[in-house]
Amino acid sequence: MNDNQTGAGGVLARIRFDAAGLIPAIIQDDDGGDVLMLGWMDAEAVRRTLSDGRVTFWSRSRQEYWRKGDTSGHAQYVRSAALDCDGDTILVRVRQVGAACHTGARACFDVDPLQPVVIESGSEQPT
Repeated sequence: MNDNQTGAGGVLARIRFDAAGLIPAIIQDDDGGDVLMLGWMDAEAVRRTLSDGRVTFWSRSRQEYWRKGDTSGHAQYVRSAALDCDGDTILVRVRQVGAACHTGARACFDVDPLQPVVIESGSEQPT
């Protein structure tokens, strides 16, 4: 790939933002692989995240940028980033300092576990 395809402009051109100009960003712990949270990014938040090394989101409720950890101290340092096969979701692997969730939980998905039916691979019967 040339620099235009790999630089920020090339990345942004490959992203399929939604009608509001946003893309979901899955944040994953680089060490353990745990999914920590999901946030939203617009083009500028993606550019900042890829160029600054800290995760920046677009707050849909406050209508402003927020960089994880600026007020809480629970920062996310970028280790890698990738687009999914459709270009409509971004995965950012991070070194998480402190809690990822605004509730103080390590991960946002730790606070309300569900009890789905589990089907073993190759079996049509739930276990």
